[in-house]
Amino acid sequence: MSIWKTPVTLEQMNERGAGLFSDTLGIRFTELGDDYLLAEMLLQKKHKQPIGIMNGGVSCGIAETVGSTAANYAVDLTKQYCVGLDINTNHIRPATEGVLTAKAYPHHIGRTTHVWAIEIIDEKGRLISINRLTMAVKDR
Repeated sequence: MSIWKTPVTLEQMNERGAGLFSDTLGIRFTELGDDYLLAEMLLQKKHKQPIGIMNGGVSCGIAETVGSTAANYAVDLTKQYCVGLDINTNHIRPATEGVLTAKAYPHHIGRTTHVWAIEIIDEKGRLISINRLTMAVKDR
């Protein structure tokens, strides 16, 4: 059973982020399952620290973008919207190159809050970071 309350296509998700933070990072939504959302980002020099590894803030940015997007389509956007309350990131291993994939899935979808897990992996399937995003559900 699908968790999505607002109908959307991947093309619409990607167009919605044009010119915004997700576009700056280079995030592209690639798959929408019944209870998860996938996105990809090509790791570039601008995402790195001087020592050549991805800046930890990029992991947080990916997680917030993918989790927040998922949360907002899990509510009826004509009546409600979601905003971030808290994010927690555990950096597991450094990323240095290639395409990163983020998968967001819900731990809890409630009336006033959501809790989303976002896992980021590299092209070899290695876990880069584990993220937990808590969202507030607001009435319009």
